Amino acid sequence: MAAKSGETGLMKQHAEVKAKHPDAILLFRVGDFYETFGEDAIITSGILGITLTKRANGSASHVELAGFPHHALDTYLPKLIRAGKRVAICDQLEDPKLTKTIVKRGVTELVTPGVSINDNVLNHKENNFLAAVHFYKNNCGVAFLDISTGEFMTAEGDTNYIDKLLTNFAPKEVLLDRNKRKNFIDAFGNKWLTFEMEDWVFTESTANERLLKQFETSNLKGFGVHNLPHGIVASGAILCYLEFVHTVRLLYF
Repeated sequence: MAAKSGETGLMKQHAEVKAKHPDAILLFRVGDFYETFGEDAIITSGILGITLTKRANGSASHVELAGFPHHALDTYLPKLIRAGKRVAICDQLEDPKLTKTIVKRGVTELVTPGVSINDNVLNHKENNFLAAVHFYKNNCGVAFLDISTGEFMTAEGDTNYIDKLLTNFAPKEVLLDRNKRKNFIDAFGNKWLTFEMEDWVFTESTANERLLKQFETSNLKGFGVHNLPHGIVASGAILCYLEFVHTVRLLYF
């Protein structure tokens, strides 16, 4: 949601935060409530079954609004995630009583279907896998990670083999190179919730750097993946994604 001429200060602030997370539902803390605005409000009200209203927005007319009490986050957040939505939680970063201007706000948590350790979000009867697929000529590399259990696996092969693995592991979210969307749909269809990343994420150099850093080792020989170069790339893409998700809060302090 881009800022509009004549918007209130609150809505301008919302637009600035939303612009950094355009693909996520933004839960924007206002007093004792988490509010959603515009298209987010329309989507959220439909998923959660809460009232959709409108809020005055200065001379920029009105904007759709849907919200819930902040203490109900553990009730409503799982419903949004299970509906396949990414959610950015934007909190007040200072006491409203101590400022005479707009309260400073920032995203303190980014929750996605494939990345959650929240007990209210997870279904403990099944794994919550995040996957990544790397295309290379006629082969694909794939990796699966469940951060709630620590299971981290990789493989590679033709698209038929990868399709079987995706079906068996049933990831809640699949990462792919934004330039390979057509390849992915042609091979695996539209049945997976996907998130597109920049092409530099899916490179051998990036993957090796992230994996060696994560496992604090000088090489990957001890992991038995030396013959899976494309699987290694997929594994590295997952770690890049986790780094992005888990460091979001650091950007605002």
